[in-house]
Amino acid sequence: MNWGWFEGLLRDVNVYSTTFGRIWLTLVFIFRLLVYLVAAEKVWSDDHKDFDCNTRQPGCTNVCFDHFFPVSHIRLWALQLILVTCPSLLVLMHVAYREAKEERLREIQGDNYRRIYPNPGKKRGGLWWTYLLSLIFKVSVDLVFLYVFFRLYRNYTLPRVVKCELLPCPNVVDCFISRPTEKNIFTLFMVVTTCVCVVLNLIEATYLIGKRCHECLEAGEGDSRR
Repeated sequence: MNWGWFEGLLRDVNVYSTTFGRIWLTLVFIFRLLVYLVAAEKVWSDDHKDFDCNTRQPGCTNVCFDHFFPVSHIRLWALQLILVTCPSLLVLMHVAYREAKEERLREIQGDNYRRIYPNPGKKRGGLWWTYLLSLIFKVSVDLVFLYVFFRLYRNYTLPRVVKCELLPCPNVVDCFISRPTEKNIFTLFMVVTTCVCVVLNLIEATYLIGKRCHECLEAGEGDSRR
């Protein structure tokens, strides 16, 4: 992974984020992405290999593993992190579009051209909506994945032993999950950090809407005085 490029991307996202957005970005980068890359992947690396069932019936272990682990935690978290960070890139693309438009006007009309966006990174007009919709999308993604995890893994926890009676198993067999306590700790950690991120996004959205309403009220009062 090119960390220099990633660091530059984070710096650009920080520039156009509010204070709550910067806190959210730090939380996602340090407490979700790094934990995922450094620790979580290793904890789940032995999922299938160390999933033992007390039978030698061919195919029974594979069928039981697929039943109790329909989708890997790691793959779900990877998809979640990708989807939850993409909206920030859309904000950067919108700012880049504004800057490119300003540059084209400057080339056509000269240095004394009339600026459309005095500050391309200021959240006004379409960029304000892009930023707000990005927050709503991030909240929606996190909530959907919390629901999916809850439905797949009841209460976000894994038992030490599961009983399986699916074909081709000859009868009810006991299957043992590797490192269940360690996996439960990481799962709960990721769930808690996801909930904190949802709260931060909701606070930031409320802040943006409240600030916009306050500015509209001030503008209305100024017009009435005139």
